[in-house]
Amino acid sequence: MWTYLAHNILKYRLPLIIFVAIITAFMGYHASFIRMSYDLANVVPEKDPEMQYLKSFRELFGEDGNILALGIKDSSIYELENFRRFRYLSDELGRLEGISSVLGLPVLKQLQPNRSERKFELLPLFPEIPETQQELDSLLQHALKLKFYSGQLINETNGATLILVTIDRNYLNSENRNELVFDVVRAGQQFEEVTGVDVHFAGLPYVRSSNMVTIRSELNKFLLYSIIITGIILFLFFRSVKAVLFPLVIIGVVVVWVLGTIQLLGFEITILTGLIPSIIVVIGIPNSVYMLNKYHHDYARHGNQRRALLGIIKKIGIVTLITNFTTAVGFLVLIFTEIKILTEFGIVAGINVMATFVVSIILIPCLYSYLDPPSTRHLRHLKFKLIGWMLDVLDKIVHRHRIAIFLLTIFTVAGAIYGLTQIKSISFMVDDLPKKSELKTDLAFFESNFSGIMPLEIVVNTGVKKGIQNLNNLRKIDQFEKFLDSIEYISQPVSVVSFIKAARQSFYNQNAAFYSIPNRRDLSFIIRYFDADGENNQLAKNFIDSLNQKIRISLKVADIGSTRMDSLVNGVIQPQIDTLFSGTKMNADITGTTLLFIKGNKFLVNNLITSMMIAFLIIAIIMGLLFRNIKMIIISLIPNIIPLMITGGIMGYFGIPLKPSTALTFGIAFGISVDYSIHLLAKYRQELFANNFHVPIAVSKSLRETGVSMIYTSIILFCGFVIFAVSEFGGTVALGKLISITLLFAMLTNVVVLPALLLQFDSGRRDTNIHPLIERYPEFAEKEISPEEEGSSKKVVNS
Repeated sequence: MWTYLAHNILKYRLPLIIFVAIITAFMGYHASFIRMSYDLANVVPEKDPEMQYLKSFRELFGEDGNILALGIKDSSIYELENFRRFRYLSDELGRLEGISSVLGLPVLKQLQPNRSERKFELLPLFPEIPETQQELDSLLQHALKLKFYSGQLINETNGATLILVTIDRNYLNSENRNELVFDVVRAGQQFEEVTGVDVHFAGLPYVRSSNMVTIRSELNKFLLYSIIITGIILFLFFRSVKAVLFPLVIIGVVVVWVLGTIQLLGFEITILTGLIPSIIVVIGIPNSVYMLNKYHHDYARHGNQRRALLGIIKKIGIVTLITNFTTAVGFLVLIFTEIKILTEFGIVAGINVMATFVVSIILIPCLYSYLDPPSTRHLRHLKFKLIGWMLDVLDKIVHRHRIAIFLLTIFTVAGAIYGLTQIKSISFMVDDLPKKSELKTDLAFFESNFSGIMPLEIVVNTGVKKGIQNLNNLRKIDQFEKFLDSIEYISQPVSVVSFIKAARQSFYNQNAAFYSIPNRRDLSFIIRYFDADGENNQLAKNFIDSLNQKIRISLKVADIGSTRMDSLVNGVIQPQIDTLFSGTKMNADITGTTLLFIKGNKFLVNNLITSMMIAFLIIAIIMGLLFRNIKMIIISLIPNIIPLMITGGIMGYFGIPLKPSTALTFGIAFGISVDYSIHLLAKYRQELFANNFHVPIAVSKSLRETGVSMIYTSIILFCGFVIFAVSEFGGTVALGKLISITLLFAMLTNVVVLPALLLQFDSGRRDTNIHPLIERYPEFAEKEISPEEEGSSKKVVNS
């Protein structure tokens, strides 16, 4: 089959090149319509009960992650001129299209009872900008008495204050969000320039917009870096501009296909799909290395370009197909995670890894058929003394010191196993950002002054209609809120209970002593006042349902990490809920973006581990089909499991946590690293047939020929993935470093441990009654192309 395919590829080389160009133009056209994703990445499946509950919460009460906060801690803000500018800033933010509300000290509103109309009115505390410092100080003292805002907008201890900007939900997940967020930031920065007062920014909209800008810049940066690095390495290996140009042309074609695939499948650019073009550059180049190395090796042996070009397809075509398939498996198994962002990443990457094989197997033979045969200078890399010396040393080591290799391997694995036991699973909401980034510095400001900014929501169901009008229910909820407020990492809760307490305070001339749950007589008045229409009533509707049965308690928490957050929610808050509401009709459910993050982290790590196991199983099946020999399957998998264990051990020893970005490493790396084994074992089978099944000779020849390509591709893969270490996202940095380390160890185990295992455990004997897939194709045996085969393509190559 592959002989037939080789002839037809060369015979129809021009139509095939034109066909690839047409497909590329088609993909390029669709790629021009590609869009960035502005949605918050959900790592919990849409059908998950807690995800469904969060959706229903948002439909009932509105968004929980649409607050952008501006924080200030500077006593000069309370000077008349700076406070005037602070008011101008608040007014300017309120005028921005897409901002639904602005809440801050200069535009603070207080509840005032309108006794004639029996309703509450929200009136500005600063109807006009004060004229004198004395007037300002008096109003500020009055603001401190409004206990509703204490801990929310004003830190009474150190004077820090906030402006909370609410973004309209129609802007939150649209391309207009970024410009709106940066308009807010620009306004804050202009205020900084005029007053000299530092302004800090935080909130999920700000984090998401900042990340989106970084993703855009890194998409282009990493693609450029990967092309430059692989181009330099190819030139150093092959000493030929053509050997650099044509592989990069192939990769350029596939990158266009990647972007076209994303658009055609209805996907968008996310933090993961944005990495695929760079990953394709790194993964795709080894195809060209193996093919060019085979082409040069065969041409150097017999000097016949026709036979060498046919040999690219005929002899290593099926091997390259299998290695690309195993690499694609490492990505495609992400489909089983049922997580949208990972599923899209896996589908696009898996499809285009296979597309890389198709484009390579067509374009390399076809393009090189139009060129002159390689010169002596181009073949010089085959006799690169350093690589040759290294392979000679490795060959002697695996033949003479197998026991030492096995002992060292066992010792290394034992150390890795201990390291694996030290791995901890933890992640933070913003831990992909650099530790010294301005965003993290700003987040620390909000955590130290206002207990954090990450949203956490609790819905209390009173169990009956108009349950919020029951004084006992209100007291229970107030007791619960006081418990929440006592927790170090949680801000003062906001709920309808807070409004009722604020309403009672307003009834008693804003006396702070009356900020408490009303008695029965006061409650009856307050409820009637809330029943009237007004701005305060509309505000209350964001915290109670239409039946007055469910109450929203809104909290802000510090980014304390998934482990501590899980303990806080399930070990502290939930037990209090169970105890406090026991024996009543009331119950409470915890929800919100922060809670889903905790669950998403666990879910993601567990599913990535499962997907890696599925990849392992699929690749084991592929090995089984190739060899139909349990011993050979085990031999082929051992060198690829060891690097994963070593990487896991390194994570344990150096305190690198198991989180989504690091868990993603193992499946991808395993799918790539097993390629080394397939190439070496395929060549080993060829050499067994060519050398009367003499194992030592077959191992030596396989290592000397395939080892060159393995070392070359290992260097390319290492350098290609390690460029991700310059990313501004910690997850991308971890992904790049860990995959690079894993693949480096995989190369070492496949050129040392795998040959040693073959020498120790493979007798070279062949069961004539069993014909594994690896023997059903002549490509796996060292069979020269016949003169008839040469002749059938002679015209094509010479034309």
